[in-house]
Parts: sequence; structure tokens; C-alpha cells
Amino acid sequence: MAANRYYVYTYGAGQQGRKASGDSRRGGEEVEPERARPIPACLRRAAPAPRTVHGCLCKCLVVVMPLVLLGSFLQDRLEEQLTYSLLAEEKKKILWQLSHQQISSEVENRLRAFRDMEKASPGLQRAKYKLLAGAPPHEKKLLTVGVSSALHPHESGLLDTLRSLFQASSGPELGCVVVLVSLSDSDPERLSQMVASISDLFRTHIEARQLLVLWGQLGGPPPLGTLRPEDRPSPCEALYSAQKADHALLMNFAANLSEYFLMLDDRVRCKPRFISTIYWTLSAWKELPWVTLEFSSLSFAGKVFHSSDLPRLASFLLVFPRDTPTHVLLSEFPLLLAQNTPIRFGSSVFHHVGDRSRLESSCFPADKEKVFGEPDNPTASVRTDMVMLSNNIPQYAYTLNKESFATLNPIRGNYLTVILEKPQKVTRVEVLTGSDKDRKHQLQRGQVELGYGPLEDLQGCARYTLLGPVVEGRLDQVVSYEEDSLEALGCIRLLVLEAQESWLLIRQIRVWTTEYDEEEEV
Repeated sequence: MAANRYYVYTYGAGQQGRKASGDSRRGGEEVEPERARPIPACLRRAAPAPRTVHGCLCKCLVVVMPLVLLGSFLQDRLEEQLTYSLLAEEKKKILWQLSHQQISSEVENRLRAFRDMEKASPGLQRAKYKLLAGAPPHEKKLLTVGVSSALHPHESGLLDTLRSLFQASSGPELGCVVVLVSLSDSDPERLSQMVASISDLFRTHIEARQLLVLWGQLGGPPPLGTLRPEDRPSPCEALYSAQKADHALLMNFAANLSEYFLMLDDRVRCKPRFISTIYWTLSAWKELPWVTLEFSSLSFAGKVFHSSDLPRLASFLLVFPRDTPTHVLLSEFPLLLAQNTPIRFGSSVFHHVGDRSRLESSCFPADKEKVFGEPDNPTASVRTDMVMLSNNIPQYAYTLNKESFATLNPIRGNYLTVILEKPQKVTRVEVLTGSDKDRKHQLQRGQVELGYGPLEDLQGCARYTLLGPVVEGRLDQVVSYEEDSLEALGCIRLLVLEAQESWLLIRQIRVWTTEYDEEEEV
């Protein structure tokens, strides 16, 4: 994993006035229009043709040559104007470079620690696996859906989870994934019965190499986070130790099967088209820095990782004492790779079903879906530099009714900014573009940013940080704050990243807030 993948995007107030120039930046760095990336055949879409710059270069030469012939008479003045116009941008570039170098150095130190972790994990290097059903796919997939299941003496929700997974997915979607089930049980008879049930119910998927069932065991001396024969652990310690070993074995095996890894457990239900939802989200986030994307609020299920991070994550789970819960380590792992806040999407595509045992309930926090209720858009003004048509104002995009804001031919750098009347602790933001029925006139490529430090002239905020990219014309994300952060949100900005020659309909911007006490910040 490249060390320069993790950094923070920050936007300065000097970029607020961009209009027709189409200048869009990430953290002070120019971003070229995104080229078409290969898309799996299962979800392929037409790719735009590359653009030519030959004609533009010729026009530039025609303009530049007469300026050169003007001689020294205008030279001093031109340099003075150039220095004046570029001063703000140069300052931003310098600040970004210093910040980037500092973050890169910090990340490199953390990666070096992770390399040491891998060297200190002989249990994973010498792990033993036994294939119980199926075979690995012939080619590397987009996504591995990993399910770690500890079979219980009386019941298991594994079969229901697999049934929900396959029923919620189309044939083309399943062509992008491989489902990897790791079974852990000391009772050979119960293990054999479960393998037989999986083989009978899902034979078609096993034969298509879409489902793989295995059993694994750590090799070498027991790692720090697992139990030794002489240990006398508490019930929760024994549960944490076994669970960390199971997940580490699963991730270790999955590292080379696909580009990304989705973690589930054996008691979830999947929403229809969840694979397509994850695919298009990953496509939008591909060039952005992230460690974990969370598609539910559950402790384990719904987390997506880069497969290249799995060896480090597996080792990370095993180097902590056995009394450290697995879900705590999964939450801390992104912080070690400079993702300071969770990236969690507002609409969950996985839901927990069934009841936990009394022991599990006492050792793990209850998985409860966060209920946001209806949005409560606080009082705000809306500004934009997009083309405004008669009787259609940008405020329509923020009103919680059927009105919307329409514009024509947005260009790169265009924005629509919601400027809150008072600072707010925003908990969730949803931005909807395009028509509700046929999904036409969506924003093809854009992102939503959170602004802090409102300017006195109510033109926007002093700085912006990335919330997330628009995915298939919409964004729905939970807003997370760094620990001990007291700064409230002042602006929400929708930024166009690529020109589109069509109508753009910004149907609604929905905001959920909690009360914010200014005295608390003081």
C-alpha cells in the first residue's frame, strides 16, 4: 500500500470565488479530469472518449507570441501582476506541501510499525487451511464477502445469511464477488453437518466458484492476543481471543482473492442490490484516501477494506492482549492509517437479525441501527455561481418540499453552498440530484464539502474538508467529528468536478442536526 494514499483534503477561503475558470483543487493540488477506468463486465457502462489538446496548444501559441514581442516595456508590469495574482495560490501550495510531507512522514512511521507486526506474526505465516467446499475463483474479483461463523450448539444463522446474500444479488453482480465462509468449531460432527447443508443449498454457487468454505488454524506459538493452554481466561476474554483469531485467519486467506474485502457475520440480512451499491461507491472513492468504508452501523458487518490492508489488519488483531474486544480494534485500525473520522453512509444495506447468547450480550455492545428521524434543515442562505433561470432560485434546493433548483451546462468548479445562519453540529447530510423517477439530470461527477469558520460577509466559510463524492447522483453520509472537537459546521458545499453538457437538477439537500451550544466551545 502506497504511503501517499492517506492525507486530508482542505479547501481555503480563497477558492470560494471560482466561477468560469473551472479551477478545482484537492488540498491545494490540481485535479485533472478523471479518465475512464476499467469497469467489470458485470456492471459496465459506456466510457467517455479522450479529449484532444492539440487545438488548444496552437491557440495558446498564437496568443503568447505577440506578448513576447512586446519586449521589456511591459515585462516589469506583467511580472508584478503575475506575482500578485499567484501569491494566494502559492501560499496554499506551500501550506499543502508542508502538511502533505508531515502526514506522509507520519504514515510512513505507522506503516513501518505494521511491517514489524507482520514479521512478528508467525501464527499467520504458518496458518493451516482446509477447503471444506468449493475452490478459489480463476481470476481476481472486485470484492470478497467474508463471513466468519462460530457454530453454536443449538442454532446458527449462517444459512439464513447466505440465503439472504444470494437472493439480494443478481447473476451479473455475483460475477464480481466471491463469498468466503470461515467455519470454526471443535466438534467434527457439527462441522460436517454444516458443510453438508451449505453444499446442498448452494451447490450452484459452489460450482460457479462464487462460494468457498474453509477451516483454518493458526500455526507456531500462540500470538499475544490468543489463549495458551495454561491460561485461565474470563468468559469474555475467551470469546475475544477466539473471535480475533477467526477474523485474522479469514482476512489472511482473503488477501489475494480480490481488490476489496467486505466483512459480514452470520446474523445479517442484505438489502437488494447491495453489491451494486458498494461497487459504485468504491468507484467514486477510488482516487480518494480511505481505510474503512462503513455500509452499516453494526459493530462488525458492513465494513469494507482494501485487500492490500488485510495482512496488516490480521496481524493487528493478534498483537493486542486477549481482553481487547475485536470491535474496538476494528474501530482503531483506520486511525493508525490517518483516517481520523469514520466514513459511514446514512442508509444501511445490512441489518442484524436474531438474538445473541447471554454471554455475547454481556461481552459486546448491542447492535442498534441509529434512527435519525426526519431532516430538520436549520435556517440558512444558499449561494451559487451556476446559471440561474427565471423563477428558479438556489434556495429551492434546500427547502424540504417538492421544489428543486435546475441549471444548465454546469462547468468544473461550479458550486452551490448552504451557509448556515448559526453553527450547527450536523449528524447527517443527504444530497439528491436528478429526477426522482427516471434519474435523469444527475450530477455526473461532484463532491460535498463541509465548511468551517463562516465569513463575515456570508459568502461562505474560511476552509472546507471533504465529506464524500457524489455516487450515482447522490450522497448520504453520517457526519463524524474528531474526538474532543468542539467546532461546529458553518457551510455545506456541493462542488462540480467535471463539466456536463446537460441539465442539472439539484432536487434536495437534507440536513440532520443536534443542538450546538456556543458556550461549550468557549
